[in-house]
Amino acid sequence: MKKFIVKITAAGAILACFAYCTSTKNATGNAATSLKDAYKKDFLIGTALNTQQIEEKDAKAAALIPLQFNAITPENIMKAEIIHPQWDQYNFDLADKIVAYGAKHNIKVNGHTLIWHSQLPQFARRIKDVDSFKTFFTNHINTVAGRYSGKIFSWDVVNEALNEDGTMRKSIFLDKMGDGFVTEAFRLAAIASPNTELYYNDYNNEQPKKREGCLALVKKVQAAGVRIDGVGIQGHWHLGRVPLKDIEESILAYHALGLKVMITELDIEMLPRNFQGADVNQRQASNPALNPYANGIPDSLLQQQATDYANLFKLFLKHKDKITRVTFWGVNDGQSWLNGWPVPGRTNYPLLFDRAFNPKPAYHSVMALKK
Repeated sequence: MKKFIVKITAAGAILACFAYCTSTKNATGNAATSLKDAYKKDFLIGTALNTQQIEEKDAKAAALIPLQFNAITPENIMKAEIIHPQWDQYNFDLADKIVAYGAKHNIKVNGHTLIWHSQLPQFARRIKDVDSFKTFFTNHINTVAGRYSGKIFSWDVVNEALNEDGTMRKSIFLDKMGDGFVTEAFRLAAIASPNTELYYNDYNNEQPKKREGCLALVKKVQAAGVRIDGVGIQGHWHLGRVPLKDIEESILAYHALGLKVMITELDIEMLPRNFQGADVNQRQASNPALNPYANGIPDSLLQQQATDYANLFKLFLKHKDKITRVTFWGVNDGQSWLNGWPVPGRTNYPLLFDRAFNPKPAYHSVMALKK
């Protein structure tokens, strides 16, 4: 009698577990086993990927990402300091890999980001001559956006150009090119990548003052006859303090200008800090009181997070005709940038999957809305 052996790979076992543990019902009454399946008629569900995940070196991540998400954003590898390290040198290796990853798994890729004051290459910061800086600016957009024309779904063309009061941030771009640099960036991107959706991306641009500045910025681009397709609201919010009213007012205000809205970097922070926003240059000194859950987090807080996420997604579903994508800033809690910012070494829990890639109560609360 012959013995038949069924060989199950680690990734296959993980997929089976996810399918069993996370199922709900979709609109047709069939079992929906993933976020992207549950929300497929509403908007894209995305996540940010780090290098290890892009290269599929983590078996659990490699199994979960294509199952749960239909949009991806690179955390860092398309930022200028990595993709354009020297005046005449570009490094497309990892950027090409994420584009290939998207094609392999039928996942849309959002480019992040063409113009940002942070994570610039050192050579660009040292440019003194205005004309030379403008040449860098133009060459960077033409080369990077042009290379991925027709290969990615959308670009965060300009990232975080505003202060909290809605005025223009005092960046190297403002200093060298004036406040017209935003319009110029969109003009160049539209030419270099004509079939890609073009977005302005920022944090706290759901807050009234910053929202007004963002609306004024968009109107200026539009008045110049330059294409801008939408606004990204990053969505770095805090446990128990998600500003639902401001978010809804912002979705409506941006949509009234003919724009699409994306929630681009969603997470709900569980730990205390003494300022709002997501300016990567801000820091707080390490203090044990600021890292209260180093060895685990109470279930009561996970339940509060689940409620916050459910309320957010109820709002997103209410305005699904205006929202094209909701992207989480990371795949699981261990990957989140909030573990090391603004306080080094903290243990944070801001996403839908825990450090072992298990779905958290927040995941189930989001899925339950689609039963």
